Amino acid sequence: MFIKLMFLLVIGFFVFVIFKSLKAWSTNNASPLLSVQAAAVTKRTEVWGGSGDSSANTSYYVTFQFQDGNRVELMVPDREFGLIVEGDKGQLSYQGTRFKGFVR
Repeated sequence: MFIKLMFLLVIGFFVFVIFKSLKAWSTNNASPLLSVQAAAVTKRTEVWGGSGDSSANTSYYVTFQFQDGNRVELMVPDREFGLIVEGDKGQLSYQGTRFKGFVR
């Protein structure tokens, strides 16, 4: 009985993660592609994994502030992260929670 319950919990967790990912993907696809003036105000990294023989992974985030004061934090590719400096101002393109580009 206990093994069956654990099996169902694990399967349920995977179904939940897949559903959540598909929902985010669908929401981003339905969102309009926006291109707005923004400034890069903060940058941060998130390192995860890396125990034992496994390698660590790093996610890169930049917070952009719009002219009206609103902010959005977007995950950016590592090659873009290195080119963006806090204080840079330019044209930000994004769709939902997807970073599309930043031109100074």
